[in-house]
Amino acid sequence: MGSLTPGAEYIYERNGDEIYAREVGAPIQSRKLIGYRYEMDNTPDPRTSDGRPLIQHIRDDKLWGAIRREAQTNPALQKALDRAIMIYRLSKDKPQ
Repeated sequence: MGSLTPGAEYIYERNGDEIYAREVGAPIQSRKLIGYRYEMDNTPDPRTSDGRPLIQHIRDDKLWGAIRREAQTNPALQKALDRAIMIYRLSKDKPQ
């Protein structure tokens, strides 16, 4: 639970994309940041270069990591990954 008190009742509040919790009856100044709203309503995420939500970037990185690890023991997947890398590198060499 981090810095929250086990068994206590909390009021959850949101300020923009930040989510806070404070114990019932406690002043607003005692609230603690507990998380963020990751899924946004088509609003570009200012934390990323392409505006996609940060959580989507993290999920994509985890997926590509899993693909690379699986390719170490799966020849068909390794061959497909090698082809994708080759196409990516060739597309980067293309003059603009």
